Amino acid sequence: MVIEDMAAQGKEPTFCMGDDIPLAVLSSKPHLLYDYFKQRFAQVTNPAIDPLRETLVMSLTSQLGGRGNLLETTKSEFAHLMKLDSPVLNDGELNQVRQSEFAIANLSTLFKIAEGPSGLQRAVAELCQQATAAVRAGQEILILSDRLNPSGEPTSLSSDCSYIPPLLAVGAVHHHLIRQGLRMKASIVIDTAQCWSTHHFACLIGYGASAICPYLAWETVRHWWASTKTQKMIEQGKISTSLTGAQSNYRKAIDGGLLKVLSKMGISLLSSYHGAQIFEAIGIGSELLQLGFAGTVSRLGGLTVADLAQEIVAIHSRAFPTLTGKKLENLGFFNYKPGGEYHMNNPEMSKALHKAVGEKSHDHYQLYQTLIANRPITALRDLLDFKGDRPSIPLESVEPVEEIVKRFCTGAMSLGSLSREAHETLAIAMNRLGGKSNSGEGGEDPLRFKGFDDVDETGISPRFPHLKGLRNGDTASSAIKQVASGRFGVTPEYLMSGQQLEIKVSQGAKPGEGGQLPGSKVTPYIAMLRRSKPGVSLISPPPTTTSTPLKTWRS
Repeated sequence: MVIEDMAAQGKEPTFCMGDDIPLAVLSSKPHLLYDYFKQRFAQVTNPAIDPLRETLVMSLTSQLGGRGNLLETTKSEFAHLMKLDSPVLNDGELNQVRQSEFAIANLSTLFKIAEGPSGLQRAVAELCQQATAAVRAGQEILILSDRLNPSGEPTSLSSDCSYIPPLLAVGAVHHHLIRQGLRMKASIVIDTAQCWSTHHFACLIGYGASAICPYLAWETVRHWWASTKTQKMIEQGKISTSLTGAQSNYRKAIDGGLLKVLSKMGISLLSSYHGAQIFEAIGIGSELLQLGFAGTVSRLGGLTVADLAQEIVAIHSRAFPTLTGKKLENLGFFNYKPGGEYHMNNPEMSKALHKAVGEKSHDHYQLYQTLIANRPITALRDLLDFKGDRPSIPLESVEPVEEIVKRFCTGAMSLGSLSREAHETLAIAMNRLGGKSNSGEGGEDPLRFKGFDDVDETGISPRFPHLKGLRNGDTASSAIKQVASGRFGVTPEYLMSGQQLEIKVSQGAKPGEGGQLPGSKVTPYIAMLRRSKPGVSLISPPPTTTSTPLKTWRS
C-alpha cells in the first residue's frame, strides 16, 4: 500500500485524513518503534516553507565523513567529505560508499532472541562499544546493518536471530558517541529492512543517520515491477515505467516526503534536521529514552527495553511459519481487517448508525452508543474518568440549552471531504440552533446563500430536492466562510454571505499537507465550486493547513 504506490506514482500515497487506530502504546498489536514517535511542527510562530513552490531554497544534500571544528576554517582535511544528493541509498550506492577511500566500519545489529529482553539491552551496549572502538581507531563512516553477522559477513534472519530496531540502533550509537566526545569524527549509515515510509526515514535522520539503505523496500519495488499483474498493466498502458524508473520513483517519493516533513518546521536543509530530534515520544519509558533517545520529550511513560524486546519477538515470530504455522498476516493498520487492529470507524459501528438513521430505529442507535462506550482504549482521553463527587447544580442556575447551543460551531469541513447532503444539512441545523457552521475551504454553491421560501408541505424544496424535512425560513449558508490563500471558490458573493470570515495566514498548525481531495472525488459539481476541472486532484497549499486560523473577522 505504501511502497508500490510510490514506485508507480513517484509520490506518497494519499489516504483518508485522520488515524482511527489506537496509539501504539495502547494497541493490543505489536508496533514498530517508529510508531511511538510523532513529528513536531511549527504552529504559527514559525511560518512553514512550501516544499512544492519553494524547492529552490531547500536541499536534501547529506555529507559523510569526519567533521572538524567549525571555527577552524584553515584546515583543508575538514573538507574531505563524501557528498550525497539524497540520504536514500540503493545497494549499488552503498557498495560505492564501502569501496570509497574513507575508512569504513561495518557493524552488525543482529542479536539472539533466545537471550530474552536482556539480550536486546546487551546487544545495544555491545554495538555502542564497537562503534566507539571503531571511531577511536580512525573509522570515518559507521555502517549499521541487519544483514551482516557479528563477523561482518552477509547473512539473513533466522527463527532464532532478530535485529535491534534500526531507530534504536542509530539513536543509541548517536548518543553514546556524543557522550564519549567522538560524534563529530564519524557519520552513521543504516542498512536495514525495517524502513520504507517517509516517517521511518525522517525518524532515522532525526536521530543521527546521515544516509539509509532500505534494501527490503528496493527489493519490494523490483518484485512489484516484475510481477505478472504489473507487467500486464504496463502492456495495457496503465503504467509506463521501467524497472529503473520504478526505483527512481520510489526515491523521488521519499525525497518529496522528506522535504514536506522539513517544511512543516520551517527547515530548508536536511543538515539542519539531521540529529535534531524534532519528535515527541508517546508511550516511551524513561529507561528506553535514556538508552537511545535522550532529550526527547515524553509526557507519557510506557515502553521499557524489556517491553520493546517482547514486541520485537512478537513481530519476528510472525515471519517464520515454523513458529506460527500461518502465513504472514495483514494486521490492518491502514485498512480495517477482521481480527486485525481496532478502528474507531469500523463496519459494525457504521452499520449500526446507518440503520439507526435509515430505519429511525432507537434500538440500533442504542447499539451504536454501546459500541462507542465499550470500545477498546484508543486515545489518551479514554483513560480519563469523571469523579462526580460534587453535588448537582440546580437546573435553574444553569444557562438554558437554547442559549448554550448558540456558541456551538462545526469543524471546518470542506464540501468534497463531506458529501453535499451532509455539508448542507450541517449548515441548516446550525442556523436553526443559532450556532455557526464552517464552510471549510472548498467554496459554497451560490444557491445556498438565499433562504428557503419554496418549501412544500412535504418539506421538499425544488432547488434542493435531495434534502428532506426543510422549512420555509431555513438557510443552508454557512455562517463562517473560510479563506485559504483565496484558493478555492472565494468570490465577493461568497465573502458577503458569511457572518464571520476565517482567514488562514502563513503557517501550519498540523503536520502534513493540507486537505487532499483525490481526482476521483472532484466531480463536475465540486470542480465548479472550486473553480477547477473535474478529475484534477486538489490540495490545500501546505503553508496554510490549519483549521485554527491566525485571524478571524466578524461582520
